[in-house]
Amino acid sequence: MSAEVRVLVIGCGNMGRSHAKAFHRIPGFRIVGLVARGASKHTVDQELGGGHALFDDWKAALAQTKPDAVCISTYPDTHEEIALAAFAQGCHVFTEKPVAPTVASCERVIAAARAAKRQLVVGYILHHHPSWQRFIAEASKLGRPLVMRMNLNQQSHGRMWDVHRSLMQSSSPIVDCGVHYVDVMCQMTGSKPIRVSAIGARLTDDLPPGMYNYGQLQVVFADGSVGWYEAGWGPMMSTAAFFVKDVVGPKGSVTIEAGDKIGEGNSDDVGAHSATSAIRVHHAGIDQANEFTKADEIISMADEPDHDALCEREQVFFLKAIREQVDLAAHWAAARDSLAIVLAAEQSIRSGQVVAL
Repeated sequence: MSAEVRVLVIGCGNMGRSHAKAFHRIPGFRIVGLVARGASKHTVDQELGGGHALFDDWKAALAQTKPDAVCISTYPDTHEEIALAAFAQGCHVFTEKPVAPTVASCERVIAAARAAKRQLVVGYILHHHPSWQRFIAEASKLGRPLVMRMNLNQQSHGRMWDVHRSLMQSSSPIVDCGVHYVDVMCQMTGSKPIRVSAIGARLTDDLPPGMYNYGQLQVVFADGSVGWYEAGWGPMMSTAAFFVKDVVGPKGSVTIEAGDKIGEGNSDDVGAHSATSAIRVHHAGIDQANEFTKADEIISMADEPDHDALCEREQVFFLKAIREQVDLAAHWAAARDSLAIVLAAEQSIRSGQVVAL
């Protein structure tokens, strides 16, 4: 492979567009093609200055462009097939989460990466977010067990309701973004998840049979830590308490405060849910009169990167992983484990039973 990594971008929607912009900006990458079934590839091509090879079919694009790397930003039910084809052709792969729709298919993708001796990087954007890295670091100081509370409720309408309904052809809200937040919980505890329970509700008939657009999971860890994650999509969703990112431990609590980063009317902006204005650290220490001995700390995150800058950080890591042959075994294990938790939650919703991991 030459010093320049030739990358094929498959999927030019919200995430694909941001990743394509990152590849365009980063020295060391060159986009050899943009793939999408609709007009989005033309829009992205023009944003990047035009002149890129455009394709409707990813198989034809893969065969014709012979890239060094493939970026997959399509719907989750297509990830496995594309990734396996890319590895078979000797490509490195960056894929949006989840890796695949099932744990078994995720394991097949990881096995293919290992067999091909190629890199597989999964789009866990919070791994590259300085505010969330700090959030995890502060939570680790709270003692054990931890109580972790997070949600991603989106009052979607207009174009975003179209996007969410399309996503729910293959993935529920609790799976689509849930992998991010249960992955954060796993990082915070450093402990093994042992069981999952969940509830869900179908709040509209404007969905595929058997799909639901609201869910909440509860996960228990071996060290006694517990966490819940809640996600709902649709025009019926309330904007009350739709932004909760909070951890409690014996020594206090750590909370992400969004401030003006997310407000009335933009709860359906997923980028806003990863944004922070500040992190509040509360200390539980009290004196003989049961009064707090230390004031809360407010850690400003006003200069954090925006969504496109975070995608650029992901692709800088992808390039590093390719060039330096970074050992990604722990990264792959985290992707598998977080997927296993949210899929166990789906099983719990459908069976009404607690699921052991």
